[in-house]
Amino acid sequence: MSPHLRSFVVWGPRLLGLAMAAFLGLFALDAFDNGLSAAAVAGFGVHLAPALVVGLLAAAGWRNPWLGAIGFGLLAAAYPIAMPHRIDWILVISGPLGLVAVLFALDAGLHVRRGVISRARTNRASRS
Repeated sequence: MSPHLRSFVVWGPRLLGLAMAAFLGLFALDAFDNGLSAAAVAGFGVHLAPALVVGLLAAAGWRNPWLGAIGFGLLAAAYPIAMPHRIDWILVISGPLGLVAVLFALDAGLHVRRGVISRARTNRASRS
């Protein structure tokens, strides 16, 4: 794998996951359509919950790519079940979540492959 592609596979899911959290956070601003009030602030917190979940999942996937792959994959699969009649929103939200899941899975595969290669080299070096 080329160094540029490897860099994209490693950094892509992390940055795209954070960007997706920011994108979902923009939807929370709808709570202030009727002006600033206590109910609007409470609604803002409720609408911000999905962005918080995605952000925390991106943070968890930072150290454990398999966790990011599984979590983002589950979110990508759950959204169409929750909103089956909104194909446009499914593409806009589940599509990027699925892409992030695939990239985290590729990154996890690189970690496994690097671990196997480094252990094999260590075993050969210790035998010499």
